This record gives sequence, C-alpha cells and structure tokens, in this order.
Amino acid sequence: MLSRIFKFFAGNHYKRFYKKARPIVAKINQIEEGYQSLTDEQLRAKTAEFMARIAAGETTDQLLPEAFAAVKNAARRLCGKKITVCGHELTWDMVHYDVQLIGGIALHQNMIAEMATGEGETLVATLPLYLNALTGKNCHLVTVNEYLARRDSEWMGYLYSFLGLKVDWIYNMQDTESKKLAYKANITYGTASEFGFDYLRDNGMATDAESQVQNGHFYCIVDEVDSVLIDEARTPLIISGPVQETREAPFMRLKPAVEEVVKLQTKLCNQLAADAKDEFDKTGDLGEEGILKLWQVKMGMPKNRILRQLMEHGLVCKKLDKFDMEMASDFRKEDRFRFKEQLYFVIDEKQRQSDLTETGRNVISPGNPDAFVMPDLATIFGDIDSRKDLSPEKKQELKLAAENDLIRISEEIHCISQLVRAYSIYEKDVEYVVQDGKVHIVDPNTGRIMYGRRWSEGLHQAVEAKEGVEIERETKTYATITIQNYFRLYSKLAGMTGTAETEAQEFHDIYSLNVMAIPTNKPCRRKDFNDVFFKTRREKYNAAIAEIEAAYRRGQPVLVGTASARPASF
Repeated sequence: MLSRIFKFFAGNHYKRFYKKARPIVAKINQIEEGYQSLTDEQLRAKTAEFMARIAAGETTDQLLPEAFAAVKNAARRLCGKKITVCGHELTWDMVHYDVQLIGGIALHQNMIAEMATGEGETLVATLPLYLNALTGKNCHLVTVNEYLARRDSEWMGYLYSFLGLKVDWIYNMQDTESKKLAYKANITYGTASEFGFDYLRDNGMATDAESQVQNGHFYCIVDEVDSVLIDEARTPLIISGPVQETREAPFMRLKPAVEEVVKLQTKLCNQLAADAKDEFDKTGDLGEEGILKLWQVKMGMPKNRILRQLMEHGLVCKKLDKFDMEMASDFRKEDRFRFKEQLYFVIDEKQRQSDLTETGRNVISPGNPDAFVMPDLATIFGDIDSRKDLSPEKKQELKLAAENDLIRISEEIHCISQLVRAYSIYEKDVEYVVQDGKVHIVDPNTGRIMYGRRWSEGLHQAVEAKEGVEIERETKTYATITIQNYFRLYSKLAGMTGTAETEAQEFHDIYSLNVMAIPTNKPCRRKDFNDVFFKTRREKYNAAIAEIEAAYRRGQPVLVGTASARPASF
C-alpha cells in the first residue's frame, strides 16, 4: 500500500516544474522570433536596456523571458562562424533547445539541473549567467579543472561578447592584477579551489583593500556539482606558510627507532596473516584463534596483502566483522586492550591515525619508562617554590629547565607519532610521490599531483624524513575554510551534473538545493540497467573484467569510471 502511494507521488515536483516552465519557454521562443528582425547592434543594445530596467527596480525573474530570448538569438546569429578555442578552430553550431531553456530556468531558480551527458550543460549555463550578470554583479561558474575553465570561458565567451558582456577566467599562479581584472568581468570561470583560495587570501592575508581580488559572492553555477560539492568537499582549503623554528625537529634522530618498530610490526603481522591463511587453506574456514589473528592484522596493518585476500571470502569477512563488533563492546574491552598490546602500534585507517602500544614504546625507548610521560609542570613548580634553600634566580632557572623538558618531550612524542603515520599509513606513489628531491601530495580524487601543497602538523616533514629528502620547515595554517562553508557565501547557488538524484537528500540538507531532472532533447536510446552489488572487491573486479572483455570482442569502446585514482590503476 505504502509503495503504491510513494509511487503515485514520485516525480510530482518535476511535473509541477515542467508545467510552470512550458509557458515561459513558449514566451521565450515567441520573443526570440521577434528578435530575429533586429540588427546585431540592436540586439546588443538589449543588454544595456535590460541593465537599466533592473536598476530601475525590475527583477531578474520578470526579465527572464526576454534575456533568455536574447541569448538564444545571439547563439543563432553565431551559427556557421569560425571561432578559436584553446588554439583549435571550431565552427559554432549551437542554438538552445527547449529542454536547455528549461535547464536554464532551473539554474536561475537555484536548483541542481540533472542533465544527461551530451545535452549541452556548457551552453545551458549561458542563459542564467547572462541574466544574473545583468544586475552588474560578478557571476561565477565553477569547473572541475583549469582546462575546462579556460575552454568554456573562451568558447562561451563569443556568445557573451556578442551581447556586450565581459568574460574571463582565473587560474593558479596568476598575478594579482590580472586576477583582479578577471573578477571585474561580468562572468568569471574557474575551479572551486581557486575561488576558495582567493577568498582565503582576501580575508586572511590581504593587508588592504587594494590587495583583494574578489568583489562579492552573488551568483554561482557549479559544473559537475556532485563531484565538487560532495566528493571533493571532504578536504578543506588551507593556506599555510613556514613557521619560525628555534630548533630543528628531531625527525632524523628518531627515524631509526621508528623504522625498527615498523619492521617488527610488519614481521609480526605477516606471520599472523600467514598462520591464518594456512588454517584457511587446510580447513576452508577460520576458527576463533584464526579470526583473532586476522583482527590483529587489521588493527596493525590493514593494507596487508594476505588480509585483503582472505577478506575476499564472504564467510571470513562476516566472521571478522562480527568479532570486531564483539571487541568494541564493553564486556570484551579488557580482551581488546590485551590483544592490541601484543602489537607494536595500532592503526585507525579511517581516521588515518596511529597509536603506539606499550610494546612499541619500549622498543623506541628501552629502559626509559617515562619517555612518553608528560611532566606535570604544576607539581614541579610547586616543589621548586617550596624549597627554602634556593634563591629566586635559581628557582626561575629550574622552572625554565622544566618547561624546556616539557617542550622537548612533547615534541619527540609528536614526531614519533607522525613518523609512525608516515611509515604505516602513507604509501609512496599512492598518497604521495617523490620528484626532484621533494615530496608532492597526490589528490585522492583525481590522481593528479598537487604541487605546492603540504600536510600540516609535521606530517609532511615526517614523510620527507622517511624518504630521505631534505626536510623543509614546518608550516603554520594562516587561513582555512571548508568547501561547504565557502559556497554558502553565495546569495544564489545552482549546479549541473549528469548524476544528482542519488545525492539529492545530501544537497538539500547541506546546501538547501533541490534537484531537477531535465528531460533529454530526443528520447534516450541508451539502456540504463539497475546497479549490481557484490560482496567482495574480487567478485566486482572479475565481473567488470568479463564485461569489458565482452565489449572489446564486440568492438565497443569502454569508459571505466572509478571513485578515486587508486582503483583506476588496477
């Protein structure tokens, strides 16, 4: 009963939107037909007329049919003309279809327009961008990379320029003056990170108004909105710089001891995993002792090859998950502590943290049980003040020595922790690469090297010590903002993508954006099959390989998309 009710109401908001949009589209087409009798100069003069009407109090909603008609007519007049985009000569052959006008209406109304690939999102964006730029405020379009920002600004720039608007784009390492000019244009293209970093520089590092480049956050369209606002939004934007260090951090001095701990942990986990594998090979199953060994490997070396192989078996994976839940309960908390203490350190792969056990601490500092104990300054200062045999100068000297001991011990503990993380969690050629004697971070979403970026809190220095390259000075965070908070700055926000419905609830909860599915211009001949779920990665990859092989034999090219760069390398 409930399913029938939900099915009855499903898609009703789409139908309501289409019903409201159809008369607007008809009016746009009617006005556009009238514009066809105008000269180029008369059509271009419409832009100044629209701006004057908005300045006089008319709203963009009231002006929408005429503005959209002007953009569509300008696109029609460009047809057949040769244009140059990124050094390549093209022929303009685009005029907005009715469904693209509907998409433009959705974008103007602060929605996420879900449009199928090839339906012309780039052209659709010109409609609301032109309309909102008529307010005289700078409008932004966010792309996923700088190439697209340059390409789309040059490509659609012919349309904007025909109508008398200025368009520009921003990019990394751009000088301040040219970037200021880019933001003074009516429409500015760029990547999310570049817009975000410009905001941080303006509000966290600029010393005066002349040093600032941005001029407000009015209207923004985000291309591939699910990738930018959901997938990549987990990493905050951070501007940092070197700190003034009074002494060199002891990474190189502590490195041999940490290497020894990692070596012992690797040997132990390999032995535990091998024992579990032998049991599985003999019996086809794992008892409680074998599951315990696998659980310890998961805690101590979650990327272990044998562990991942055994986890491909559904029965083993199920038993290990059940054991993990038991260990997390209160009645097994003592067992959990005891089993963990048999390792040298414990890794939290999800949080990307590591923690030395007592066994590991004894290896790093043998014979010194207080090596990882922070001095209690309050107690030490109280003991010093209670001594009658000390002069005030001597008391101050002893207090200063105690403070220095606290700084030294806390620094060593911190450096050891970061070195353990660098060795156990951060893998070369996966999380980072080494080029020209420098450690560069790899973007987990795109697989691209992020030159100039550094991990904070000494982690980057720890990785540099691990790789034996020159250790640069530690960085200090000067300004930071999350992607979510940055895009909430805009008065009007919209987005485009081919896949938004699956994240519709998230878009609504975080950004108050509704998703609107835009119909295709012609019926889609592609068959969209249901998603297929697998219990293990091995089954999933085998199924994908079989499908790719079958497509190859048919002579059909295959595009394989992955959530991050690492699976793509398989």
